[in-house]
Amino acid sequence: MKVAVIAVQGDVEEHVDIANKALENLGIKGKAFATIKKEEVRKADAIILPGGESTTISKLIFKENIAEEIKKSANEGKPIMGTCAGGILLAKHGDEQIAKTKTKLLGLMDIWIKRNAFGRQRESFQIKLNIKKIGEFEAVFIRAPAILKVENNVEILAKLDNYIVACQQDNLLALAFHPELTNDTRIHEYFLEM
Repeated sequence: MKVAVIAVQGDVEEHVDIANKALENLGIKGKAFATIKKEEVRKADAIILPGGESTTISKLIFKENIAEEIKKSANEGKPIMGTCAGGILLAKHGDEQIAKTKTKLLGLMDIWIKRNAFGRQRESFQIKLNIKKIGEFEAVFIRAPAILKVENNVEILAKLDNYIVACQQDNLLALAFHPELTNDTRIHEYFLEM
């Protein structure tokens, strides 16, 4: 199994490391690797869109035609996980900040997303979340977005306060937090088994 981690910015190496540990734990032969080459994204069996700054990531993936490869992969049923800013980009609907910054979304998930829902960088935090299909998980939120609402075809996996912070639509997984910043491989294992 080939797992492409889109290497525009963010916790790219952390995702590569934990995805490789998850592959090993599951006994799946394969490799997670960082890439910004559309040919490598096309050949991948699964794709991870890390966090970072969503406007910058959006500009770069559309400029390099990686966005089109991600959309094709999604339509082919390949698992795609977006964490933090990556989750923002999976959405079909954004808030006023997304409109103001002219951030182009991939438009793959029937979700409404809000940038910086939990505050700025200094309001970052770590909290135990109860995640459906995973259990209790130590989640790291850094300048995190939140999902405001979802369509009926989207399964809510976790909530925090009045916000949705993890959801799944078929082969697509959007998380408001950073599972790659822990040593817990369960979310990456769940994703790879999708």
